Amino acid sequence: MSYPEHDPRYPDSPPRGYQEPEVEEVVERHDGRARFVNTVCALISLVCGLFALVLAIHIVLVFGEANAGNGFANLVDTWSAHVSLGLRGLFTPDGEKLRTLLNDGLAAVLWLIIGAVVTDLIARIALPGPRRVWYRRRRVVR
Repeated sequence: MSYPEHDPRYPDSPPRGYQEPEVEEVVERHDGRARFVNTVCALISLVCGLFALVLAIHIVLVFGEANAGNGFANLVDTWSAHVSLGLRGLFTPDGEKLRTLLNDGLAAVLWLIIGAVVTDLIARIALPGPRRVWYRRRRVVR
């Protein structure tokens, strides 16, 4: 089945008084500042997430009773000691597993919170638009 090239019900010319609609183009403005701020926030999130991951891996290695002489276990233990935010001796229960879970678990959660708060503050202060909504009330004395 083929369709006719011209439908006799519709004339070739538009009806009288018809105007072609104007075509609007929406163009996003690529702001270098927004790209830079988003990159900085992504890097901060990546670093904080990596620190939390190292602490979580250390918890898993302690629970699995990994060989402390192993190079990987030693690397993770050393690195987790550096990123534990000084919380290694905060909780002192009798068992090593529970102590590691509480101290390194708290440090991992704090790293995730720190990353989220810092990136949110940077985005609120540095980015224009609807993401930057800070209200401040002040009293006018007359």
